[in-house]
Amino acid sequence: MTYRYAIVVPHYNHAALFEKLAPRLLDTGLPLIVVDDGSDAEQRQAIVALGKNLGFHVALHEENQGKGGAVMTGLRVALDRGYSHALQVDADGQHDLGDIGTLLATSAEAPEAMICGRPVFGDDIPASRRWGRKLTNGLVVLETWSRQVPDAMCGFRVYPLARVVPLLDRHRPGRRMDFDVEVLVLASWAGLPMRFVPTRVVYPEDGVSHFHYLRDNVVMTLAHTRLVIGMLLRSPMLAWRRLRGQP
Repeated sequence: MTYRYAIVVPHYNHAALFEKLAPRLLDTGLPLIVVDDGSDAEQRQAIVALGKNLGFHVALHEENQGKGGAVMTGLRVALDRGYSHALQVDADGQHDLGDIGTLLATSAEAPEAMICGRPVFGDDIPASRRWGRKLTNGLVVLETWSRQVPDAMCGFRVYPLARVVPLLDRHRPGRRMDFDVEVLVLASWAGLPMRFVPTRVVYPEDGVSHFHYLRDNVVMTLAHTRLVIGMLLRSPMLAWRRLRGQP
């Protein structure tokens, strides 16, 4: 079977930084789909113009829906265009694009699996992020009854679209910063195989974070509340899996 890959990038007010990233992404030879998530008018115009100049597809959200909403739109666009897999790359420049080849090669070895980056941090990671990740990843162990997901927050992933898009349609995960975590827990519950690839995290000097401390922490708290409730409802199934030695 022949598999077709595309790159999906959720974009929100990162036009100047993405102008540097786009040529490197296109150098992979893969089609590029950018979802502009309600950026300011000037930034949106810049992304649309860049897409016309460089030859990539731009999908537009009239209003900001959140990173998760943009990723889900991109995955559906990719599936509608006949692609079998989508590589998610964030527009903030934190992903090491040098690892794209490793992610794609791992996907080729296991095309039914979700391939996820497992971040390797340097000394420049803020302490709040380090401890936040530890807390989230600990909760994911609880929610999945498994250590199958060593890191749930890295958005550098390859999605097998025929498996993942129906999962999104059935469960409608969070549309903001909670998406990256929630979709992995849902995939684990669904028995979707996963592989994790170490990847370096970069913090660009001119990078801009759209993380809102209060709002997004509330969003994450609500997401984990949903997931714990979902885990309790699925506990007989999860217990049966563990008894059979399944992940």
